[in-house]
Amino acid sequence: MSGMDLPYSEPVRLHQVGAGVSRTLEPDAATRGRIAKALDLASLDSFIAEMTLAPAPGGWRLSGRVKASLAQICGITLEPLPVEIDAPFSIALAEAVDEDSDEIVITLDDESPDPIEGGQVDLGQYAVEQLALRLDPFPRKPGAEFVQPPEPAEISPFAVLKQLRPSDEG
Repeated sequence: MSGMDLPYSEPVRLHQVGAGVSRTLEPDAATRGRIAKALDLASLDSFIAEMTLAPAPGGWRLSGRVKASLAQICGITLEPLPVEIDAPFSIALAEAVDEDSDEIVITLDDESPDPIEGGQVDLGQYAVEQLALRLDPFPRKPGAEFVQPPEPAEISPFAVLKQLRPSDEG
């Protein structure tokens, strides 16, 4: 993904991290509009991501929380559904290993770290990703029922042909 495709980009270079860097990301209205469009939201009224990137065994750890007030589109009524999100997250990151190096990376937990490319971590991209992970993939208003449309009766190919032919009666 190039920086152009991302609705929100806030890169931090690893060599600037030192013992750790904390940022509070608060995208402006125009950026929130792009994020809302990217995530198919009716609106994104507020979005704050508190993020800390710090060295960790085997690489880096990005942790913090995402808070947002937004509206999703109800999958049934197509009306905006207000949603409040306030969720902590923690992601392991590691610099992408050169294929040529014979270093073997062993991770003890199942969580395989996200690769860091180009020596920088895009906090904005992670903030949006964390927000996306907390959205309901099938938003529906409380009480909205999905009503299955009645199945059309089997139509025989002959019935269709009959309709196409001009009728003789007449």
